[in-house]
Amino acid sequence: MPQDRDDAFAWIDAQRERRDRAGLVRRLSPRPADSPLLDLASNDYLGLARHPEVTAAAAAAAHRWGAGSTGSRLVTGSTELHTTLERELAEFCGFEAALVFSSGYAANLAAVSALSGRDALVVSDADNHASLIDGCRLSRAEIAVVPHADPDAVRKALDADEADAGEMKEGEARRRALVVSDAVFSVDGDAAPLAALAAVARRYGAALVVDEAHGLGVLGEGGRGAVHGAGLAGAPDVVVTATLSKSLGSQGGAVLGPARVIEHLVNSARTFIFDTGLNPAAVGAALASLRLLRREPERAARVRTVAMGLYGRLTAAGLAAVRPDASVVSVRAPSPEKAVRWAADCRAAGLMVGCFRPPSVPDGVSRLRLTARGDLTEEQIEEAADVIVRTAPAA
Repeated sequence: MPQDRDDAFAWIDAQRERRDRAGLVRRLSPRPADSPLLDLASNDYLGLARHPEVTAAAAAAAHRWGAGSTGSRLVTGSTELHTTLERELAEFCGFEAALVFSSGYAANLAAVSALSGRDALVVSDADNHASLIDGCRLSRAEIAVVPHADPDAVRKALDADEADAGEMKEGEARRRALVVSDAVFSVDGDAAPLAALAAVARRYGAALVVDEAHGLGVLGEGGRGAVHGAGLAGAPDVVVTATLSKSLGSQGGAVLGPARVIEHLVNSARTFIFDTGLNPAAVGAALASLRLLRREPERAARVRTVAMGLYGRLTAAGLAAVRPDASVVSVRAPSPEKAVRWAADCRAAGLMVGCFRPPSVPDGVSRLRLTARGDLTEEQIEEAADVIVRTAPAA
């Protein structure tokens, strides 16, 4: 369609109309400070976002260090709190070092782009989170997108690259390669086959980068993550990214790995060098949550119990739910429009749930996305399942 010379944004109206017709319009829904709804939509897996110790730590950090970090981490944006959080997070997860970013999104962009580059190969799972996908795009590397959770497909991609490398001139260095995967996939909540992925990557001398956004605080010993649970923590060829905004109830992100990798990111990751440091209140809150989890490791197991409780009740009622490996329970909907209506009906009945539609879901299947929280009671689990079943649309 030709551009209207008198309206530079006329094309936006056309796109909005297409979204309207497809039932894919998204709208902001501000929540009150004290919502009466039962929350199965947030990522506050351990129920720590409002924990008194966590909020008190956030307030104390703001009082001491100020509301903002005042600059990039390399100028004035690093505080003693940042350093303490990095040290304790690395120790908890079993890595040499860690680096805190302003968001998990920024951490993923940094890890993928700074560890690859124009002459590298990145092998990426088809269902990876958007932040990993954008990291691939920014890396300028060659990207091989492989079928979901398929180590053999990763092997074939690396094998093809090695075959091409065999044609290089003698003495020419083989290009570096990166295998990138979520630990737990955000849409269906299934876990990646990390041990198998690591074995394949090592066979070809590739590094493994794993996004623990949905694994930290839920999987592994005491919530140390899926990588720790797979026996890969601290490996010299494994790097982990994480968010502080889910199980730790705060905000921000981190990259964990060998000390030389972290030092490399400090010197080359654009989302670290050119971004304002994470604000002190968020750092203080994340540190308090981490210490709570360390003191009360049973919180991680409780999340998994709640998730399986929801799954069992929903499937027993005949709904098509995906068996959860961590805290996310995915329930299939007949269409985008019915998914939106289903979520709205749940809300009207006092339950807040997530609603995933294309393009957020790569397979085009709309879903309700339920996030189990470790602080839910058995009565609340039963209530939530009852509402979802009662409001389920016809196929």
